[in-house]
Amino acid sequence: MKNVKRFSLKKFLDSGSLFIWLCGGALGISLLMIGGLLMLIMVNGMGYFWPKDLIQFTLNDGTIVLGEWVGSETIPESESVDKPKGHQRIQLKIGNRDLYGLDFRWVDQADIVDESFPADVMAFERREWGNFYGRIKQIQEGESILASDHEQGLTVLFPLLERTNDIQQHIHAIEHDEIGELNHAIEQARLQLRSLELGKEEGGDERVSIEEHVQKLQGLYEIQSAALIALYEKLEHFRITVVDVAGEEKTLSLGTLVKVWSPNRMGIGEKLVMYGENFWTVLSEEPREANTEGGIFPAIFGTVLMVVIMSIAVVPFGVLAAIYLKEYAKQGVVTRMIRIAVNNLAGVPSIVFGVFGLGFFVYAVGGTLDSLFFAESLPNPTFGTGGMLWASLTLALMTVPVVIVATEEGLSAVPREYREGSLGLGATKLEALWRVVLPCAMPGILTGLILAVSRATGEVAPLMLTGVVKLAPSLPVDGFFPFLHLDRKFMHLGFHIYDVGFQSPNVEAAKPMVYVTTFILVLVVILLNMAAIALRTRMRKRYAGSSV
Repeated sequence: MKNVKRFSLKKFLDSGSLFIWLCGGALGISLLMIGGLLMLIMVNGMGYFWPKDLIQFTLNDGTIVLGEWVGSETIPESESVDKPKGHQRIQLKIGNRDLYGLDFRWVDQADIVDESFPADVMAFERREWGNFYGRIKQIQEGESILASDHEQGLTVLFPLLERTNDIQQHIHAIEHDEIGELNHAIEQARLQLRSLELGKEEGGDERVSIEEHVQKLQGLYEIQSAALIALYEKLEHFRITVVDVAGEEKTLSLGTLVKVWSPNRMGIGEKLVMYGENFWTVLSEEPREANTEGGIFPAIFGTVLMVVIMSIAVVPFGVLAAIYLKEYAKQGVVTRMIRIAVNNLAGVPSIVFGVFGLGFFVYAVGGTLDSLFFAESLPNPTFGTGGMLWASLTLALMTVPVVIVATEEGLSAVPREYREGSLGLGATKLEALWRVVLPCAMPGILTGLILAVSRATGEVAPLMLTGVVKLAPSLPVDGFFPFLHLDRKFMHLGFHIYDVGFQSPNVEAAKPMVYVTTFILVLVVILLNMAAIALRTRMRKRYAGSSV
């Protein structure tokens, strides 16, 4: 009987079933861990947009606390004799940072005497200092009082808020359109004058014409600045006095409010509508409050544009290198050494590529371009500093080994008969490569592009040295020639996560934005990969001869 068991175990090990089950189990555990991580990010990220009810606690010392329920935890031990061991404490987002000096507060459940959800409390989202939770006491326009209590304030507030939001949009249009165009025109005129000085030409008539044009632009600038000041003064005429549950008052300009809502009075339908509005706000607006509030549109735009430019740069170089190594290079020691170097290059830490990009692209190439073509802008660098172009090229250099290896595999998968048949029909080697081999290898090339996009989208370390910033004053794309400004710095979702999560002065308040940005980054990676996979699938159907 003992011999039978030993024989059965040896047979089981020899069959390889144990290792198949181990591999399958490891794969299952990995998928569960990835799924759990994505679920955690999605729940915490998407929950940020839901308008939560405001809960009010009355404590045993008479203190009243109002805020959003954030979470709870069990305290294992208590130093106080009047509190039981293992009691709960609740974390509330109390807002009103300018009054209390903090956004969150822990409340011991043993101290709570009463809890309620008052229907008349409101949430005021401000452009600065976070949310304010409380009630309306007074609304006034100039010296005239429009509402003197909460109920009157509800009828007056929302029409006034629409007016102030229209004024804010008008201010934004003047600052970013009219004044932005004037600043650009004045800067271009300054560069023309500087260019005349560097050329050591008299250019008297041209200089006078430029100076007159500058004076005209400055006059228009003063007109727009006066209109801007008038609009800001108009905003200050509308003021609202709010009071928190403790009775402390705060007078605010209506221009500082983004929106106001009564969460405890809202039904499910109203909350769903507001949920969609909040989600769209994050996707379409610029950040506020040290990136902890507002939207992340500049970061989304910068991430996608950087990946597109990187893809345009990496695919041609990677494909040409793979074609040379596979189709033209003599297979020998040198070729094997090149392949080994390419494979090793794929394992170099990304920060090393960042240092190389800073030294070569930014200082060497960018500095040379500035001295040759942008001398009138010096000492302010144009391309001699970090920007979208250098960050994209650095990531292209980092991901080109992936494209080379995948393209070589795609070329190897094309049947030899395709090449021989093309040559037999009279095609040259270049024609056979261009019209037959490359189309069949296209799925493999796109596989390399997918891997490159997946790696480059989430990279942060190289970007910190070559162009990414905490807050970009303008997008790399605008209405001024040449419309795409690759010399500008940009925002990135990965760096936004690092900045908000580790550099924010208010970590607790920034935590929801970290989850939101992480969720959006994962979503962007998935969408970019899905687009490349859809294109690869189409190529596979069209050129069924490739097995990649």
